[in-house]
Amino acid sequence: MLQREEHHKSIKSKTRVQKHGEVFTPLWMVEKMLDEPGINEACNSLTATFLEPGPGEGAFICEILRRKLLMVSNQYANTLVQYENFSLCVLSTLYGIELLEDNTQICSMNLFEVYKSKYYEVAKSQGKRMKPSVLDSAKTIISKNIVQGNFLTHKGPDNKPFILNEWQILTKITAKTTSIKVIRTEYSLDDIIAGRKNGAGSTWKPPKIEIQPGLFDDHEIDQLEESTAQMRYVPSIITAAYKEEMERYE
Repeated sequence: MLQREEHHKSIKSKTRVQKHGEVFTPLWMVEKMLDEPGINEACNSLTATFLEPGPGEGAFICEILRRKLLMVSNQYANTLVQYENFSLCVLSTLYGIELLEDNTQICSMNLFEVYKSKYYEVAKSQGKRMKPSVLDSAKTIISKNIVQGNFLTHKGPDNKPFILNEWQILTKITAKTTSIKVIRTEYSLDDIIAGRKNGAGSTWKPPKIEIQPGLFDDHEIDQLEESTAQMRYVPSIITAAYKEEMERYE
C-alpha cells in the first residue's frame, strides 16, 4: 500500500534515477501542491478530470482520490448504493500514464486500496458490507485508466498506441441521484491531444489499411471484412462496469 508517512524514500535506486529520471514527490509537497487555488477546487469536483504523465506509485492521484472520496462521503452517501455509484464516478476521472511496469502495477494497487479502504469505512458506518461487484468495477476502471506507456512517444511497451477510456455520465446528477449510467469510449493519446471526439461507446482501431484491387479475390475480402466487425460498448450502470458489455453494429 501507498505509504503516507512524511519520511519515505524519494528514490528507489541511483540507476533508475539516471536511466529514467525517477524521483518520488514527498507527501508534504503533494498536499501543498493540491491545496493550490484551482487545483483544490478540482480535487473536490465530481467530474474534474486529472491525467498524470509518470504517476510513479501514485502519490498524487491517490491523494486526489482521497479528497474526492471524502467529498462523496459528505455529499452523496445518503445510502450505500448512492455512495457506490458516486465513488466509482470520481474514480473514473483519474488517469495515469506510467513508463515503468512495476510502478504501473503498484500505482494501480495503491489506487484500489485507497478506494477499498474508504468504501469499507462508509459501508461499516451504515451497517452494511462491501459488494464484490462494486470492487470488481473499481478494478476494471483502474485497469483502463492507469496504463503503461511512454507519454512522449504515445506508445505502450508493445510499440502500439496505448488506450485510455472515457466514462461519460449519461444520468442527470442531483443530490437525490442514486444510480449513475455511463458509456465507455476508447481514445488514443493522439486522439485526446488532437481534440477528436470518438463516437460514444466506440473502441479504438488503428488506421484502416486500403485493400488494393487484384490482391484479394471477393471471398478473401468478405472474410477480412467479417474479421473486422465493429463492436461498441453499451450504456450501463457504473457499478456494473466490470461486465464490459458490448454489442455488434454495422
